[in-house]
Amino acid sequence: MSVFTEHTAETAPVAARRTMEGVQNRFGWLPTPVALMAESPQLLAGFLAANAGFEQTDLSPLDREVVILTVSATHACHFCVALHTGKLTQLGASAELIAALRAGSPLPEPRQEALRRFTLAVLDHRGAVPDGELDDFLAAGYLPRHALDVVLGVGAYTMSTFANRLTRAPLDPPLAAHAWTPAA
Repeated sequence: MSVFTEHTAETAPVAARRTMEGVQNRFGWLPTPVALMAESPQLLAGFLAANAGFEQTDLSPLDREVVILTVSATHACHFCVALHTGKLTQLGASAELIAALRAGSPLPEPRQEALRRFTLAVLDHRGAVPDGELDDFLAAGYLPRHALDVVLGVGAYTMSTFANRLTRAPLDPPLAAHAWTPAA
């Protein structure tokens, strides 16, 4: 039994209702993690604000999804992996790229692999990325601002993945085609 309530726009704290309605309008349905995060309107607003900021970075949409899937798979968030697999599919990402991200394996394209490795370095070293790993990231054609953009993505999706795992957010039916289970 969960101690977390899966809210609707009618049952959520007042401060979360408008945000929930906006998400539901954007998706066409209310993702269960949003319904669960609504218990803390500040967490919900904080994640959505951080995510909106990440979406405005100079990283390409595909690069942003590489960061998100790397964080999500590392943190074993089945919901985020499924949702962002769908986003990668919409972006026209190759099946090979998607499979590698879901498995936590090296990526087929060297620049994207440099981004994946840098994202892992940010996670593994809690931001204190060794100079050699930062140099490799920059040598792949990324700029110093992109390193900070990755930190923003890691922060946003650490919030999301941790909240989803804490609340044990189930996978919503619209994402069933992209269901994922972490490797043992």
